[in-house]
Amino acid sequence: MNTYKSFLFLISLFIISFSNGNAQEIATNPKNEFRAVWIATVANIDWPKSNVDAVEKEKADFIEILDTYKKLNYNAVIVQIRSCGDAFYPTQLAPWSRYLTGKEGQAPSPYFDPLEWMITEAHARGFEFHAWLNPYRATMDLRTDILSSTHDFYTHPDWMIKYGGKYYYNPALPEVQNHLIAVVSEVVRNYDIDAIHFDDYFYPYKVPGEVFNDRASYVKYGSGLSLEDWRRNNVNNLVRNISLSIKGIKPWVQFGISPFGVWRNKSVDPKGSDTESGQTNYDDLYADPLAWMENCWIDYLVPQLYWSLDHPKASYSKLLKWWSENSKNTAIYIGNGIYKINSDSDKKWNNPNEIPNQIDVTRTYKNIQGNAFFSAKSFVNKNQVVAQLLLKNQYKYPALPYAVPNSKKMLIDCPTVNKTSKDTINSSCTIKYPADCKVRYIMVYRAKKTFNIDINNPSQIIEKITLAAKSDSIMVNIPMKKPDESNTCAITFIDYFGNESAATIIN
Repeated sequence: MNTYKSFLFLISLFIISFSNGNAQEIATNPKNEFRAVWIATVANIDWPKSNVDAVEKEKADFIEILDTYKKLNYNAVIVQIRSCGDAFYPTQLAPWSRYLTGKEGQAPSPYFDPLEWMITEAHARGFEFHAWLNPYRATMDLRTDILSSTHDFYTHPDWMIKYGGKYYYNPALPEVQNHLIAVVSEVVRNYDIDAIHFDDYFYPYKVPGEVFNDRASYVKYGSGLSLEDWRRNNVNNLVRNISLSIKGIKPWVQFGISPFGVWRNKSVDPKGSDTESGQTNYDDLYADPLAWMENCWIDYLVPQLYWSLDHPKASYSKLLKWWSENSKNTAIYIGNGIYKINSDSDKKWNNPNEIPNQIDVTRTYKNIQGNAFFSAKSFVNKNQVVAQLLLKNQYKYPALPYAVPNSKKMLIDCPTVNKTSKDTINSSCTIKYPADCKVRYIMVYRAKKTFNIDINNPSQIIEKITLAAKSDSIMVNIPMKKPDESNTCAITFIDYFGNESAATIIN
């Protein structure tokens, strides 16, 4: 009897150890987490590598970025499609970008639609595609001779303000606001994007000794507000109207903004952060992310915390806590500056664990739901020590982005399996397309032999299958199991809002 009890005790310990291991796997590797990378096109920072590259090379280089971050278990790309009054897609509202073809206004040759192609390639690898636009910057310098004759600098010179060696759209003008809304609406209407994304450039960063000359507009439209409040109101109006436009066209398309990391310093506002930032969102860029959150105008914020954990003037740790405590109605992700690795005056960036440590600290705040990294070239054949540390530890398994914040959580159908088959390489099953929702992905899960199927465990994700179009039935190929995997799989749907269905178990 004692031997039998001892045997049962050992078996119970065995089961508990595996259960704890499963729970630990989930705790240290969240199944839902935003993991994005910015792909900057302005000045050919990330892509294309050169504006005179052949189309096939540009395509190969973009796929290299996608494949690199797919292997590193990222799940979203934020791709710059408008950098300075230009476009990476065919439109009558802006000329083709010179960063794409070498000459502004010149179409790619052989012709293709880069935006449509990039979206297709990103979705095929399971990435969300966030279309990143810079709204107010019209030029990168004063060389107007290189602009296309169709650029707004020539067609609407009254929209422009010269400042700091560049030209900017005047944010106060109703015509400018309407134009920018039209630009965004066209992209949302014509392309299968997952989000519209703005960066931190609203009113320009202040340049010592220069004045942003919008005096005439202030006299005309100021309505008794102070200059500062009027400028903030101009930005707020654009953010609100962009939001309304997006949701009116495609409710599942998110609107996200990545503001500068400091709202205000505590020295000028007790609600501000314990920082000594030279410029801030509220006082210098006239951008008020707290108002955007309060009014539910945006789905997510990605404050750019491009400092080390204990930076003396703008600590990542302190700012992370501040954004966590001041978040409202909106998903918060954190922007991390991987471009600083081994190349910054702050020597903390020479430590390969700086970014992994930042991720670990970020995950201690339950209302912070992921990270985005600037920029893509930093981990493409560079900084591999850091990239591999993340892959080995923090990003060991794939993760799914969260459902669209503030959206109606649709109850979508569970997969219905019509038939299954098997050959020497794969198993397959045919699934009925659901009647009541629009499905973007099918998820396939499989457990180790020693675990039960648990779709909340990211280690059990084996496939994320993109659906190109709606059809009556869907064929799903399931890779042959490995020796240590069970025969049983689970299949779920993910709709366009990012909501995941209950699982259907198949053997």
